[in-house]
Amino acid sequence: MKNIFVAKLSFSTTETELRTLFEEYGDVTDVHIIKDKVTHKSKGYGFVEMYDDEAAERAINELDGYELKGRIIAVNEARPREERQ
Repeated sequence: MKNIFVAKLSFSTTETELRTLFEEYGDVTDVHIIKDKVTHKSKGYGFVEMYDDEAAERAINELDGYELKGRIIAVNEARPREERQ
């Protein structure tokens, strides 16, 4: 299972739209667009989790630099979250 970080999203991009885009490469197990806690508006980035590592790598390679809703998105493998002190 691979977790993918997607940045530079249009603030109007929905989780359904992001799921549909990544499902062209394989099964998507989870999609989460990060939202502001107060306004509940998108922060312009999110995460996509895919079960198949090969499909995820293909999606990363082909979708990095892809234009979605007028924005060029950045797609990378997500790094583990660092501990906060």
